[in-house]
Amino acid sequence: MTATPDPLVLRLREVAHGGHMVARTEEGRVVFVRHGLPGELVRVHLTDAEPGGSFWRGDTVEVLEAAPGRRDAHVWPQADAVLAAAHGRPPLGGAEFGHADLETQRELKRRVVAEQLSHLAGHEWDGEVHAARDETPDGSGWRTRLHLDVAADGTAGMHPHRSDALLPVTDMPLAADAIRALAPWSLRFEGAERVDVAAPSNGERPLLHVSLRQDARQHQVAELRERLGEWGERHGASVTARSADHRRIGTWAGTGEVRETLRPPEGLATAAGRLTWRVSPTGFWQIHRSAPATLAHAVLAAAELRTGDTVWDLYSGAGLFSAVAALAVGDTGSVFAVEGSPVTSADAAHNLSHAAHVTGVRGDVARVLTGRTGGARGGGQRRGAGARAASARRDRTGTPRPPRPDVVVMDPPRAGAAKEVLAAVDQAGPRSIVYVACDPAALGRDVGRLRRRGWRLEAVQAFDLYPNTHHVEAVALLRRDA
Repeated sequence: MTATPDPLVLRLREVAHGGHMVARTEEGRVVFVRHGLPGELVRVHLTDAEPGGSFWRGDTVEVLEAAPGRRDAHVWPQADAVLAAAHGRPPLGGAEFGHADLETQRELKRRVVAEQLSHLAGHEWDGEVHAARDETPDGSGWRTRLHLDVAADGTAGMHPHRSDALLPVTDMPLAADAIRALAPWSLRFEGAERVDVAAPSNGERPLLHVSLRQDARQHQVAELRERLGEWGERHGASVTARSADHRRIGTWAGTGEVRETLRPPEGLATAAGRLTWRVSPTGFWQIHRSAPATLAHAVLAAAELRTGDTVWDLYSGAGLFSAVAALAVGDTGSVFAVEGSPVTSADAAHNLSHAAHVTGVRGDVARVLTGRTGGARGGGQRRGAGARAASARRDRTGTPRPPRPDVVVMDPPRAGAAKEVLAAVDQAGPRSIVYVACDPAALGRDVGRLRRRGWRLEAVQAFDLYPNTHHVEAVALLRRDA
């Protein structure tokens, strides 16, 4: 058997979901190639080439014929596959489209969204991918959250794509200026296994959170606490730490939480002039600095909420859409929010405690909607007092039962919504569904399932809320066929 040459010389074809370009060897085998562009002739180092595999994977290591959309320089040198290959190392993951200019990136994402909707939902979409407001010319500085893993010696780093290797980080241009000013990758974290950094876009105090290793020694934790506590005070940052058993979070400096704010969409008003959310160190919040405003406006426009409406907010997170919906439907309406994460649900309970017409449940969304609420906890509930508040009806466990919704908003994780959730939403009979998706394949699959149940896809808006990566956010509006 002739050995497979490595690197291969391949002509790249169309973009595929996941940040790959599709190519074929002379024998006809499909190769999914990262760090390239359609039409380019490149040398490819194979990263996954099982002889019996249905396809191979590889990285571009040299560009022989460049496409017009390729940048002169990658936005993040450590994620540049060609530069990394020249230095004998793999590229860091997290900026797989950083070699392309933003216009080209958005065209690639548009093709992926269109292909997934066509293939999985039978819907032909001719929209575009919109840039976020105030985007930088090179798509840098947008990440308000950053995750780093920690090596045994305390060095913080990141992984190459599909690799267990941990490489040190010297800079992260996609991160917000506040995170780059902290330079958390330059610190040592002996006794920790991971580090999470959050810097709210409103300029308030950032937070550094460490998760301690199970084998961390007492003296390591004590030294780390002293050193990071002093560091936090010097830099005006909060510092928190999760215990090795994952049961407790201690505050080593500052407040122990992040405060996110947003001016309400036009036509809505609050006494304070802005909406405020508490986000815990391990809680969820949108990553792009403009994502909360972008998505809140898009969801509100699609939902067309009316005074007195009842809204389901499924996979509700810390309450971003719940808060906006509560303003839109007014005190005579109600919002029924369901979130599975104990930490994020607790944040939502705090953030929406002032809204008497919002009822929240912590539990698996499918179980809550179908009545199998064994996973719900009373601590995650907020009693509503509106005329149609969900808390007026409870099952035998004391968990609020979902009221009949006028509108359903759902923002599921990357894997999409469970089939049982889609079935429950369909059976509830809302006049419209607003589906927020961070994965085009999950969007296409779930829209397809809803279309087979008689729903019509009215509109899809796509947003480039992850510049220099292959990820794209979309907001879909569905209504029942007449």
